[in-house]
Amino acid sequence: MTDMLVRLYDLPELDTVIRSQAEKGIIIRRGLAPEKHIVLDWITNHFGLHWRSECDVTFSNTPVSCFVATKNNTLLGFACYDATRRGIFGPTGVQDDARGQGVGKALLLACLHDMWMQGYGYAAIGGVGPVEFYQKAVGATVIEDSTPGIYFDMLRGE
Repeated sequence: MTDMLVRLYDLPELDTVIRSQAEKGIIIRRGLAPEKHIVLDWITNHFGLHWRSECDVTFSNTPVSCFVATKNNTLLGFACYDATRRGIFGPTGVQDDARGQGVGKALLLACLHDMWMQGYGYAAIGGVGPVEFYQKAVGATVIEDSTPGIYFDMLRGE
């Protein structure tokens, strides 16, 4: 899976996307320390232990570098940065029945705008699955010869 690069100084506007989600009853916000166990359990159930481990790290960052999407006090998705390496967005995931509503894009933009505010000029997106999504959402470009990327020798427990 390839990596991608995003110019953080040229991102789409965030407020409109957040308001659009709020109109649907979906709240996009930074994760809170006391809900860490809930977020991590949800990630394990929906996406597995590797992503759980990465997200776990982001709750120790200052500020927390995990954003969540909730509706009616229920978790719909999450997005992180500065998990496995600094300056890298991911992991991120949205539960199946919440996809196609703009939740993933809102979480992506929340993280990337926060990275800009934290002083980053660019962000890498590691091990991208949906290349077209990132190209369309934030103008990300493929980083040539980036496979296998930072996960080249990761233990898989298999």
